[in-house]
Amino acid sequence: MNATKGFEGSYDVVIMGGALSGAATAVLLLRERPQLRILIIEKSAAFSRRVGEATVEISTYFLTHSLGLTQYLNETQLNKQGLRFWFANERSQDLSQCSEIGGRYLARVPAYLIDRAALDEEVLRRACGLGADLWRTAVVQKVQLAPGGNQTLTVRYQERVMTLQARWVVDASGVAALLARQEGWWRSNTAHPTTAVWSRWKGVKDWDGPELARKFPAWASSCYGVRGTATNHLMGDGWWAWMIALKGGDVSIGVVFDQRLVTWPEGGTLGARLKEFLMRHPAGREMMVDAEWTEGDIHWRKNLPYYSTTYAGDGFSLVGDAAGFLDPFYSPGMDWISFTATCTVELILAQQRGEPMAQRVEKHNGDFIRSYDRWFRAIYLDKYEYFGEYDLMRVVFLMDLGLYYLGIASQPFKRGVKGLTEPVFTTPPSVPFFHFMRFYNRRFARMARVRRARKCGGRTNDGRRFLFQGYTFAPSSALPILKAIVSWGLLELSEGWRSWFQKEKKSVPASQRPAGRVAIKPAP
Repeated sequence: MNATKGFEGSYDVVIMGGALSGAATAVLLLRERPQLRILIIEKSAAFSRRVGEATVEISTYFLTHSLGLTQYLNETQLNKQGLRFWFANERSQDLSQCSEIGGRYLARVPAYLIDRAALDEEVLRRACGLGADLWRTAVVQKVQLAPGGNQTLTVRYQERVMTLQARWVVDASGVAALLARQEGWWRSNTAHPTTAVWSRWKGVKDWDGPELARKFPAWASSCYGVRGTATNHLMGDGWWAWMIALKGGDVSIGVVFDQRLVTWPEGGTLGARLKEFLMRHPAGREMMVDAEWTEGDIHWRKNLPYYSTTYAGDGFSLVGDAAGFLDPFYSPGMDWISFTATCTVELILAQQRGEPMAQRVEKHNGDFIRSYDRWFRAIYLDKYEYFGEYDLMRVVFLMDLGLYYLGIASQPFKRGVKGLTEPVFTTPPSVPFFHFMRFYNRRFARMARVRRARKCGGRTNDGRRFLFQGYTFAPSSALPILKAIVSWGLLELSEGWRSWFQKEKKSVPASQRPAGRVAIKPAP
């Protein structure tokens, strides 16, 4: 897959980055206008695995309906069986005594556990098959933007430095965020200082295998579905960890923690520290006792969330992680790709049709600025305060997931691709839900802080099991949301009142927190 139109020249669209967000943008453009001259510039010789290994309903629609990958996904990836959460406290001696949240049956709306390296290569292959040129391994050194005109790129490729021109430049460079950093639009989201550590592992136990079934028969028989191909989350005070099975037997395992609430272990290799941290949790201790991380595939990223103050102009657009990143929890990254790529394609096609661009560009920027801000404040701001509380997370999970299903995920399935042209929380009907979600998220964070101050956190983290039937897009799925609201009300009456008239306090750093506030039992 190499260039065929020569080294220097002009294109309609140059896409910086050939992974999912960039290749998907090329596929969608070429399906609508096969005559477009598109060049993809990719710096890597081969894609590596990355965070973003589970889809949710929006990104599943995008991959299957928009990109046409259903058969490929069914043949090469694993079907995901929802979300599952594991909590522990000092009374939790083993896996069966951890409190659990998850589905009792199989999921009813499709999703997948994804090997991103394989998926990215497949989508890039399809983009080139539709006519896109590919320069690989090539590095974009500079982009000179000219809104309304031709953009100029300086590229190093095959030991030459060349100049290209394109009517459109699409930045799909991921966390490198080439345009946002070059133009001074890049901003760190300092309100959410999180760090991630992750790797791929071998030798992780089978959640659904005979060993655990013999060891914990009542625990095994309580779930009628499959636990192993859910995205399993280990939950702790100020942190969470994922366990995601991948096709072929590897398991992706990583931790994300709030730097204000968690002190990361010192000394030893990064892989050893990751295993040490997870082995303190009874579920991690059971599943990972014989597990080994893959050498050379252990990663650390500090200060995860960031955003751009500009998302597009008449001649450029940012897609995927190049436009911003929120948090890995609930896997929003591929939803973000779905929205940014779809809206970028709409923007470019409008210009190609000769339509006026000023208002479209203004709306595009306004929509994504609002979407990032509201998405963050409704879901993620201070959420790590109550990750280690089973009863709080059970209620919030029902409301978060139910509102996502009925208000967001259902839209493309019911309305087609138009549902991907309206980013989260940007339409008038969504605004009351944003305010509602932001309010209850703040209330649960306040309750968790009061528990922490009273040294009574994690009290329901053992011996509880909430296995539910799951959501659909039917109106009847609103019932669990209503039940969760009632449960929230009861929590407010039983303990929330303690914080009703208190002044808001900031999170207490991990180094200053009282001894004994440990939501997990140390490994023996």
